[in-house]
Amino acid sequence: MVEENLTLVTEFILTGLTDQPGLQVLLFLVFLLIYLITMVGNVGLIALIWKDPHLHTPMYLFLSSLALADACTSSSVTPKMLMNFLSKNHKISLSECFIQFYLFGSSATTECFLLSVMAYDRYVAICNPLLYPVLMSNRHCAQFIYFSYFIGFVHSAIHVCLLTRLAFCKSNVIHYFYCEILQLLKISCTDPTINMVMILIFSAFIQVFTFLTVIVSYSYVLFAVLRKKSEKGRSKALSTCGAHLLSLALFYGTLFLMYVRPGSVPTEEQDKMYSLFYTIIIPLLNPFIYSLRNKEVVGASRRIMNK
Repeated sequence: MVEENLTLVTEFILTGLTDQPGLQVLLFLVFLLIYLITMVGNVGLIALIWKDPHLHTPMYLFLSSLALADACTSSSVTPKMLMNFLSKNHKISLSECFIQFYLFGSSATTECFLLSVMAYDRYVAICNPLLYPVLMSNRHCAQFIYFSYFIGFVHSAIHVCLLTRLAFCKSNVIHYFYCEILQLLKISCTDPTINMVMILIFSAFIQVFTFLTVIVSYSYVLFAVLRKKSEKGRSKALSTCGAHLLSLALFYGTLFLMYVRPGSVPTEEQDKMYSLFYTIIIPLLNPFIYSLRNKEVVGASRRIMNK
């Protein structure tokens, strides 16, 4: 009987952001618009960088890789959520659930490492400009990008492999808008202690390591900028760094609150809000934060439009 119960759950039900029927169509339109803008912004940025030879430098290659990771993060979550807004059938199979989490986990982990590499790139460019061609050559740039994606794929695969050891028989209802790993552990009838420990270890290492790399790199950059004699150049650099740091604070802040959280446990609604930021809002904002204040990207856009 126990064995029979353990094999009952082969699909889950995603409850979504809200259970109020009157809001479903409105939320569908809002998130559809956000998704379209996200994809146009990120895919357009990738196409622009690869189309314009002036942008074939490490900084912009990193930016195009970040745009790809953002597009993958949003695409792993938003399409299924949009379908559920208009459908009464909110079911997702066990395999689809694991695939969705794998795609999200790998792209989110990749983004953490890409953000740290981009911060290091700015540190070398501003604080050690003479060494920049050596430290950030095209070969090193490609190695950094491959390493970031490789770590993302491996990290997510480890968690998916650990998920396959769990049996789901308590409930098949996930009170979330996508297959988030902590929500899966809640409804597991197998002891998820090993999974929880691995999540904490990997999340703490990846998020803390990449976050510290970003903070240290930008600290050196800000000190170097503040020493500049040009008031115009200083204010411009501070404005650009401020926009980047705002994006980083939102991304890392919500990730820390979800996976490396302090003693107080957030409510279910707070968890959903945190997840919305790093799955949907940050991928929407990043292409504009990193490109609108960049004269070279704006100039490349104008050249393409003129042609």
